[in-house]
Amino acid sequence: MRRTRSPVIKAGLYVISLAILVYVVVYMPTPYMVNQPGTAEEVKPMVTIIGGDTEEQGTFMLTTVSVSYANLALLLSAQFKPHAEIVRKEPDRNDEEYQTQQRYYMSTSQSSAIMSAYRQAGIEYEVVPEYVFIVGFSEAITPKGDFHPGDILKEINGSPIGKFEDLSGLLKGMAPGEQVELTYDRGGKIATQKVELVKISEEDGNIRAGLGVTVGEVRKIEPKDSDKEVQFADTRIGGPSAGLMFTLEIYNQLTPGDLSKGYRIAGTGTMSEDGAVGPIGGVKFKIVASDRQDAEIFFVPEGNYKEAKTKADEIKSDMKLVPVKSVQDALDYLDGLEPAA
Repeated sequence: MRRTRSPVIKAGLYVISLAILVYVVVYMPTPYMVNQPGTAEEVKPMVTIIGGDTEEQGTFMLTTVSVSYANLALLLSAQFKPHAEIVRKEPDRNDEEYQTQQRYYMSTSQSSAIMSAYRQAGIEYEVVPEYVFIVGFSEAITPKGDFHPGDILKEINGSPIGKFEDLSGLLKGMAPGEQVELTYDRGGKIATQKVELVKISEEDGNIRAGLGVTVGEVRKIEPKDSDKEVQFADTRIGGPSAGLMFTLEIYNQLTPGDLSKGYRIAGTGTMSEDGAVGPIGGVKFKIVASDRQDAEIFFVPEGNYKEAKTKADEIKSDMKLVPVKSVQDALDYLDGLEPAA
């Protein structure tokens, strides 16, 4: 009996050991993330303007960083990749919250890019708030409701919420510990729950009642001329750093002629409504991604130029790095550029 059982026991131990090994290597979470070069993607297919000028011999490209929550296998493989970087995850933020934040940043980036391009092109517009949703949670406050990142806040005690001011106005005068009836949209399904308000400490020392979550507002930018309305294709790209390249592509379609002049132009940088370009993270990864896609020109925020130049020199890239502080700087550079041969 012992001999006949021995192979069975060994096989069972082998299967158990294999399952444990697979779990540890593939499924067991670690406190790390791996950043790597992402993509350099053409912006034109992402932007549609009904009455826009689509002439473009070259291309504008936004750039991304590949960010992965690391398992043990990814951590090990990252050790052998020259452009990979291992960083610790931010505490108390899961993947769902991270993805929601990135989508919000992208939406805000697109809105700012439209406003900046409209200003440059002299197009009148108005900003129309669409809805308020949960972006994430604060480390210092524990909410008393069942909240998920991405939940759209519809009503409080039957009164509609369409913008930031609606939410703050409905909670004004209420005290921590009071309950409200909150109606929300989660993945297209409308639901209602009773939520106890929590104490929120303001920077000036005042105390107010709130839901205990961070919220964002999605806004639509409506031009006076409907033929100039900008529509974005749904992409899986997140973050705020495509603002500059969105602005250049939108402006190119709003105005006659080809702003790209036949060049492959990549870049990065946040965008504000008034056209200011802000610094971003991960520029060294974007330099690598752009070089892989044969970019000839790279617009980089002035505050990121030194890091970008160091990486470009390291990989012996032929890209022309152009530091900018505003979209006007980029437009001025392109205006003085000779068309590609």
